[in-house]
Amino acid sequence: MDYSWSLKELYSSFEGEDFKSDMKACDAFIEEYKNWVDDITSDYSNVKEKLEKYIEINSRGNALLFKLYAFSELTLSVDTKNEAALKSSEVLQSKSASMAEWEAKLNKWIGKMPNIAEVISSSDKLKKFSFHFEEIVENSKHILSDKEESVIAQMRNTGSNSWSKLKDLLTSNLRVDIELKGKKEELPLTVVRNLAYDADVKVRKTAYEAELKSYSKIEDSVAACLNGIKGEVITVAKLRGYESPLHETLAKSRMDKETLDAMLEAMKESLPAFRKYYKRKGELLGHKNGLPFYELFAPVVKSDKKIPYEEGQKFVIDNFRTFSDKLADFAKKAIDKRWIDVKPREGKVGGAFCENIIPIGESRIMLNYGDNFTDVVTMSHELGHGYHGDCLKEENILNTNYPMPLAETASTFCETIVKKAAIKSSGKEEAFSILETEISDCGQVIVDIYSRFLFESKVFELRKESSMNAKKLKEIMIEAQKESYGDGLDENYLHPYMWACKPHYYYASTNFYNFPYAFGQLFAKGLYAEYLKRGEDFVKQYDELLKVTGKAKIADVTKLMGIDVHSVDFWRSSLKIIEEDINEFLELSKEF
Repeated sequence: MDYSWSLKELYSSFEGEDFKSDMKACDAFIEEYKNWVDDITSDYSNVKEKLEKYIEINSRGNALLFKLYAFSELTLSVDTKNEAALKSSEVLQSKSASMAEWEAKLNKWIGKMPNIAEVISSSDKLKKFSFHFEEIVENSKHILSDKEESVIAQMRNTGSNSWSKLKDLLTSNLRVDIELKGKKEELPLTVVRNLAYDADVKVRKTAYEAELKSYSKIEDSVAACLNGIKGEVITVAKLRGYESPLHETLAKSRMDKETLDAMLEAMKESLPAFRKYYKRKGELLGHKNGLPFYELFAPVVKSDKKIPYEEGQKFVIDNFRTFSDKLADFAKKAIDKRWIDVKPREGKVGGAFCENIIPIGESRIMLNYGDNFTDVVTMSHELGHGYHGDCLKEENILNTNYPMPLAETASTFCETIVKKAAIKSSGKEEAFSILETEISDCGQVIVDIYSRFLFESKVFELRKESSMNAKKLKEIMIEAQKESYGDGLDENYLHPYMWACKPHYYYASTNFYNFPYAFGQLFAKGLYAEYLKRGEDFVKQYDELLKVTGKAKIADVTKLMGIDVHSVDFWRSSLKIIEEDINEFLELSKEF
């Protein structure tokens, strides 16, 4: 079976006539776009016709650039040394940057348009994009001069974009020296990190120690990448008039500070319950001083059970079908049509992601599948992202850009379906193991995410004054882990390099990509509770919810399900579900 994904639905190759033709079409579009913007922004005559033309030209241009970018970036994610992909990615970034001055000019023109609400309400075509225009008006307050926007966009190509690529290149090609069962090997970082799930404690500890040691080869370079990116983010956020990068992230996330504060308050309150779980897991595994970091993902009961990809995909599809045929059919289509790149290999970046390619109505999912139950869960998570995209495929591309916190809703909901099903269908020991895995995963999204939020907040605070070397970054990470995990973890075995292996810190356009995971999990928990109450009526409402995520603020989207995200009590109610699982785990653990 071919475990690599198919990208031919985008283009045949970088040398193919289809790709070359669209690259030429991109140049023609950019020229057309610049001339059009210069023409229409000279005055405010015939604004209804101009805005209707805006919909047509921006939809067409976005779709074209999206396809070209997707082909380049997806190729690079599984082959970071691909020279053609690297070149085309840089060329496309340059082309996109060349439009920045005109994009700024156009958005400022729209932002200052008199009576824009009346203009939009006078056109049936424009009404469908009312939120899109409202957001342009709001964001135009943070747009700089046309020339400044152009300079920033072009400088990013030699700044944050280059730093991010260098980080990917360093980590994806890092070889870890490790000795397993008397055999010395050099393994890719992704393979070694997957050993955290191994049934043998010696393997887990050896992998952890080898992983930490390997970062010394690249720590200074990766630290330089992080400093370069965060420095740029701080500078640009300040220029745009944002209070901080967090303020900018919240604005882009369509989320207010009141929601974030309510969620963080509830998360902090839940930390003692998680610490009880970590300490008990440590005891079960023979550790008296809390759980060592290398044991976070260790199985609590001995099991040699492996779940090959074919078995894992069947389990996911079958259990998705208990929710809806539409969800199960989507998953089957993604698998059958080779939308998934499955196995880890050298040159492939770590982790997992889903790219929803709206212009062709498809998704591409990258996994690093290692035949463990957690890999099945990750598959369900990424297919959830893909299903979200499937629900949006009939929408115009301008109405499909949903914010980060809502991006994790469908994925986490799908995880919940699979985990609940696995617990029900398993024997006593296996069910206990899956329950523990569920709590462990929740801990990653609540406790570890909280540590990442603390880390990134501190990094931004210190980066305003100066760069930080690798030693300082390690200190900040350890402090954040201690504050979040408390005495749940053994302080002698933490992970000072989590900043080096998590890719989210290196996205200049999406900072604080940590709390959205917590939002997604807790919102999904609340939705799942509603599903249990409402049954089949919920399924249609759920699909409708996903459809509007690209054209409303978060608080308005959640209200569709009767949920008030400004209330600490809502977040407490979702966390209570997890705390009940922890209490059940503590009780059942007495039998093991």
